[in-house]
Parts: sequence; structure tokens; C-alpha cells
Amino acid sequence: MTVTRRDILRQGSLVLLLGGAQIARGASIVAVRVWPAPDYTRVTIESDAQLSSKQVVVVNPPRLAVDIEGLDLSPELRELVAKVKPDDPYIAGIRAGQQSPGVVRLVIDLKQTAIPQVFTLPPIAAYAHRLVIDFYPVKAQDPLEALINERMKDKPMAPPTPASDPLGELIAQQQTQKARPAPQAPQQEPAPRLPAPQKTDRLIIIALDPGHGGEDPGAVGPSGTREKDIVLQIAHRLRERINASIVNGNPMRAYMTRDADFFVPLGQRVQKARRVQADLFVSIHADAFLTPAARGASVFALSQNGASSSAARWMADKENKADLIGGVNVKSQDVHVARAMLDMSTTAQINDSLKLGGDLIGEIGRVGKLHKGSVEQASFAVLKAPDIPSVLVETAFISNPEEEARLRSDEYQEQLADAIMRGIQRYFAKNPPLARNRVL
Repeated sequence: MTVTRRDILRQGSLVLLLGGAQIARGASIVAVRVWPAPDYTRVTIESDAQLSSKQVVVVNPPRLAVDIEGLDLSPELRELVAKVKPDDPYIAGIRAGQQSPGVVRLVIDLKQTAIPQVFTLPPIAAYAHRLVIDFYPVKAQDPLEALINERMKDKPMAPPTPASDPLGELIAQQQTQKARPAPQAPQQEPAPRLPAPQKTDRLIIIALDPGHGGEDPGAVGPSGTREKDIVLQIAHRLRERINASIVNGNPMRAYMTRDADFFVPLGQRVQKARRVQADLFVSIHADAFLTPAARGASVFALSQNGASSSAARWMADKENKADLIGGVNVKSQDVHVARAMLDMSTTAQINDSLKLGGDLIGEIGRVGKLHKGSVEQASFAVLKAPDIPSVLVETAFISNPEEEARLRSDEYQEQLADAIMRGIQRYFAKNPPLARNRVL
């Protein structure tokens, strides 16, 4: 087929008529964010169209080069350079430049060797398309070891000994006693009395789970108060009280699934609590409803047989979408492991959770209005640890203007922390912690 000059002109006219909206173009940046945390640091690039990227890892010095296709360098992208904080545990700095027409290169300089994960997220809630770059430590810190080290700092100083590991020393002593042959006592004399076993204290660990965080703000009140901020503040106050308390002479310690503004997937929250062998799991939230009239605190336990009410089912469905909003790399194998683990809940765990919930709701009702006076049940993913009594506390409805104002106040946050602490103490008074091998 012969293409004439007239055909070319006709095609050119057609392009002019279509205009820019119909012609393929590069994406525009909506926002850029950096979320530093001890667990991992996240870089998010939000755009009005899906971005495609290629990555190159450089070992010495450690850095990651990311080529983003279909993009031109813009002032929004340059903002990433200034968003890196000096105390970021992983990122030393970010450089941005136009690698070639339609390709922007980001060079992320690292403070240490880290494992990168790069993935995209489709639009959801208030977010457009997102390109996510996560940096994880090569070797994650053992959270139980960190708690034990913290406990050791608080213990009275003992005379210096060659052993620096009290748990290892105890195990070595037991092995020596087993290996040593027991002396034969003369028949005419009574057998020697064995020394009374030495008292050992073990940590009573309460896992505190401030909901949402990072990319997931949670519910937002009429005045712009974000749920993720309020529940983190309450959790910090509760941690202070737990760390200053004892149970039957044993010290208590709080372990927070997040202690700053970063996102933790639902399955990882449960995994974290199990890694520290938590005795209890308390997830803290401040939700919203469709109308501002809803008010009052609630306490939820897990249900294996459907929700106890339509409101409880609605609440669980809403909370279980946190992974979609916060952003989970679905290609990561750890996610599949977490999902499988979340199906191992037991009847005994649910019964203990209901007891804990009853004690908590009785105390919370003394400082504020209750949405419902009994513990409700629904299939919350974050409550599915098979061996830890677990509850979810909705401290109030942040969508209610009056309750939003109360949640922002130091006084009410202190009252809530006191009430939850009293509920935990009431539970342990009737249900002493089980003996475990975790000793100091």
C-alpha cells in the first residue's frame, strides 16, 4: 500500500484533534514519602498511573539504583532528597536524575547492607498507584533478646562473674548436675536433703499492638485526627505502666508491635507477639463509623463461628483491609506463611480472650461510655494467635466530634491507659501466667 502525502497530513490532523488526554504520556507524581523504622524503611512514590521500574543492587558502597520508566524528573520527585531523616537506620541519602528521555534514575545510598523489596500497589482508599521500595535488615534483631537485655539493665548489679549469659549459666549448671553421679548415702544414715530450688523470675510479656501506621492512617476524625497517631500515644502510656508493674513477684514488660509511625502487616503483628512468647496481646484502635452519632468503647475477641453482631462483622471486615491500604508485598513468601499461621486459632485461646476482654471492658466502662457492655466477637485477622489470649480494644469512635476531642486529650489518654492496666491486672489475679522456660 502506497502512503501519500495526503494520508500523512490526515493522520497528523487526527493527532491534533485527539489532544493530550488521548495520547500515551508519562505518569505524574502525586506524592512521595519516606517511612524510617527499626524494622524496615519504606520509600513510596505515588502517581496517577502505574509505574514500571528496574533495579540494580550495588554492594560496595551499598546502594540501590532504581530506573523508573515513563517518568520525567519533577519537583515532586526531587522532594525525596529532603525527606530522608538523619536518624534513618538504613538510608543515608537519595539522588534523583533524568537517566534518559522518559526514565528517571533514583540512587538510594545505604548506611548498611540491606535487602530491598520493590513492588507496586493498585489504587485503594485515598491512594492512587504506588511504587514501594522497602529496605530490610540482613539479620533482624531478636525482639525477645531485646526485652531480656532491657530487663537485665533494671536488675540489681551482681558481683562480676565470667558468665555473661544468665540463661546459659543456668542451663550449664543443670547439665553438670545431670552428668555428675549422685553420691551413695550410707544405709544407716538418712539421705541428704536436697537444697531448695532457687527462685527464678521470668518476664510477663504483654504485646501491645497500636493499629495502622505508616501508609495506613486508619480512621480520620472530623478535625483531622488520625487513628494511627492516637493509638500509638495510648500504647506508649500503657507501656510505661506495664514496665513498672509486677505479677506475683515477676516483672512485666510491654512489647510494641510498632513503636513509631510505620506500617506492620496484620500477620506480622501476630508473628511478632509469638516470637517474644507474649502472655497477652492487646490491639489498640479508635475507629470511625458512617455517621458521627456512633460513640463508646468496645472490646472484641476472635470468633470461629461468625460475628456476634452485624456491627462487629463490619468492624472486622474494615480492620482486615489494613494490609491493602498499608501496602503488603504479595510476592513475599513471608506473607503466605503468615496467612497459613492465621488459621490456627483454638477454642482455649478464644475462651481466655473472652475472660481478658471482660476484665478490660469492666474497667474501661468506668472512665468512658461503652458502645456495648459485653465482649463482642468477630474474625479479626490480628487476633488469630493460637496460643496467646488476644483482644482488640476500640477506645472510642474518632468519627464522633466529642470523642475525637477526648481522644486527643492527655487526661483521657491517661485514664484509658490506667483502665486497660487495671483490666490486665484483674485478669492475671484470676488467671496466673503459665510457667514457661523463659527465665532470667
